Amino acid sequence: MAFTLKGSIVAIVTPFHESGEIDWDAFDKLIDFHLNNNTDGIVVCGTTGETPTLTDEEDEALVARAVKLINGKIPVIAGSGSNCTQTAIEKTQKAKELGADAALVVVPYYNKPTQKGIYEHFKAVAEAVDIPIVLYNVPSRTGAGLTPETVVKLAQDFENIVAVKEAAGIISYFTEIIASAPKGFLVYSGDDFLSASANMLGADGCISVVANIIPVDFHKLMDASINGDVATTKDLFYKYQKLMDLCFIESNPIPVKTALAEMGFMKEVFRGPLCTMEEDNRQKLLDELKSLSIL
Repeated sequence: MAFTLKGSIVAIVTPFHESGEIDWDAFDKLIDFHLNNNTDGIVVCGTTGETPTLTDEEDEALVARAVKLINGKIPVIAGSGSNCTQTAIEKTQKAKELGADAALVVVPYYNKPTQKGIYEHFKAVAEAVDIPIVLYNVPSRTGAGLTPETVVKLAQDFENIVAVKEAAGIISYFTEIIASAPKGFLVYSGDDFLSASANMLGADGCISVVANIIPVDFHKLMDASINGDVATTKDLFYKYQKLMDLCFIESNPIPVKTALAEMGFMKEVFRGPLCTMEEDNRQKLLDELKSLSIL
């Protein structure tokens, strides 16, 4: 199954009104921001979009709206994972029906399945829904993780498992997958900080948090590192190294939504249990945004 997306793929935030409802005007503004600033693809309803606190109806509305607004200009990847296999199948089928170009399916969280159970989970989704599937490995959040061997086996066994978002924070996971996966299988970093290094070793881009703030330059960083432009990669990486760190000084997406609120894109509103930043951390983030002339 052909899926060739590379580069800067933003994990877009979900803006809210003070009432807690989705702020659709702000969401539209964010979509336009990325369409006009070289973002290569958009993930809707990921962790950065606070999907654990969204209803199924809100998930579907966000995907549908993104697909309509983007209108084929860049790919839309819909987060459709669950810790229940049947639910993941249903959510992935709905993503396909809504017009998403691919589905991002996370390792089942909390249950802590074995590698056999994780394999069977993704096998069931891949066999049930004919859509490009991006595996999502983030053991710090899920409690269990994909090994490189399981990623490669899934890539070999199912043609619609087309990519992995690798966010274990272990550089050897990238190299093991890149060395062994079938030709055309895409490897994305789920960690902004490691993305340029992974690309230099053969990865294909990043599903990014910081791209919410700096879409133009993060696209340039991904392009340079994918194409082996070491000088440009180093310049951009070190320019934004501190900002990438600060985007995780508190749980994602708290810092990035704080930055976007300061930039005028949205209100600084989160759904519980997420909350506003501690003041000292907030000041560190604002100082860096000002030093980069973002604010």
